[in-house]
Parts: sequence; structure tokens; C-alpha cells
Amino acid sequence: MKRLCWLGVFLLWFAALAAAQNKVFDWVRASDESALLDPMDYHAGRVYHPGSEGGNLHVDIQAKLPVTIALAANEEWTAAQQHPGAVPHLELLCMREHVVNTTYECHLPNDRPMVLLIRDERTPDRAIVQGIGAVLGHGTRRFVSPNDLKITYYQWDCVQNCIQPEFRWSLLLKEKYELSATPKVYSLLSPERDGQPVWIRIKAPVPMMVALVPSEVADKIYDNPSSLASALENTSCKQRGVQSLSFDCKVNLGDGRQSLVVVPETHGNVPHKKAEIEMQSMQCTENCDLLNKQ
Repeated sequence: MKRLCWLGVFLLWFAALAAAQNKVFDWVRASDESALLDPMDYHAGRVYHPGSEGGNLHVDIQAKLPVTIALAANEEWTAAQQHPGAVPHLELLCMREHVVNTTYECHLPNDRPMVLLIRDERTPDRAIVQGIGAVLGHGTRRFVSPNDLKITYYQWDCVQNCIQPEFRWSLLLKEKYELSATPKVYSLLSPERDGQPVWIRIKAPVPMMVALVPSEVADKIYDNPSSLASALENTSCKQRGVQSLSFDCKVNLGDGRQSLVVVPETHGNVPHKKAEIEMQSMQCTENCDLLNKQ
């Protein structure tokens, strides 16, 4: 639970850090589609595959004559195509009638493929249809003025500040080690930016001191453990007398290479047992060359 709370804090911190250069998203033109509709004809457009949280669509539709626009479950539409002579019985979503020029939007239901349907609203004159059919012996398409339909599809995409450094938690250390009166030193991290987050976890059978210090300071502590107290005065990333704890710190580029120092606080014999230590850092994974430009 503590770790989840800490991760939430740093997510807010990164949001504030990038506030001046947040990615900006908008609907971006993706593709165009055209069709000719006879009276009462359906045109099936794109099939949308929303995720577990649904989704949104945004299309521009232009027609020479009025049309009805709606969404239907793709499996229902597919089933209706097996009976081309019958009027399809569909459960329609976001239906709009008498449209000739509009921007059509709809929120898609969860995890259900939906197809965009556009129907010509004209009803053919039966007398004309029968008369033409008797003369030609087949359909009447060439004698009925078609409805000219144009669809422009859009996708939700980044339009500004699109290329930015991407960050991910990276595991730097995770091990169990045999306790010793001699400080355990791990040289792990060279900071890549100011305010870089670090997360440390310790679990031990005895009270421990854990500190993140410059590597040159850690080397002095290893050579002369008595210098530990004075070295700790110059770092804020430390915990004293802990046995089971996770905590976080921030390091800066100017701090130089950092080392983790771990040592029992016991003033007597150190037990022949093991301690668990883990350390992670939020590190750049993509577009890292932009770090120096921010």
C-alpha cells in the first residue's frame, strides 16, 4: 500500500513537471470514403473495435440527399446480410436522421465491435420501379439518381509536443545478502536529470542503516566505517534503525554517481542471517536526447 501511494505521488510530480509541454491531442483526418446510394440503400462504413473502456468516434458526413446515420453491432449487421431480401432488424445506437452535412460523434460501448451504417431515406416510387423493370427485365439503378455520399474518418492523435522523453521504472538491485558488520556498498546509479526518482526497500532481521550517497563518499565509508556518521550529515536520502521499510528519494544530475550503503545498526555481534534489499529508479527509455533540451 505504501508503494502504491508513493507511485501516485510521483505520477502527480511528473504531471507537474511536464505541464509546460504536455502532449496536445485532437481529431486528425485519417481517410476518406465515397459511395453512391439508391433509395433505401444501406452503406456499411468502418467497423470500430472499442476496448474495455469503450471509445469515441468522429466522422464528417456529406450527402446530396438526406440520410440516416447510426451504429449497429457488427455481428447483427453481418447476420442481416445473410437475408438480403428482408428489412434488417438492428438495435441502433446514436441514430441521427435527415442528415446532409454533419460531424457525427458517438461514444462506443465496451468490448463490442460496432459498424457505421448510413441509409438513404428516399422511398422508391413502386409504379416507376415496376415500369422500368418490365422494360429492362432487371434492376433500376441507372434510372434513379443516386445519392452521392462522402465520409471523412478521423483518429484521436497527438498534434503538439508529440515527441517527448518517455520514462519507466527500472530495477537496479534486488538481492538477499549475508549480514556483516562491514558496510555493504552498491554502486548503482548515475543520475540523468534533476529530480530523478529513486525507490528503496529494506527487510532485515535487525535494525539497519540505509543511505544513498555519492560513490566517492561510499568508498570512504567502506574503507573507514567510522566516517559513516559524518557522511550521513550531508545526505537526505537515508533511513536509520529500520527493519522493514520502503522509501523514496530524488537525485540530481550534479550529484554524480550514487552508491547505496547498507549496514546493521547493531552494536554487538551481527547474526548470521540475510537481509533483503531492492532499489529502483525512474529512468528514460525513449527520446532521451531531449532531456538536455528541456
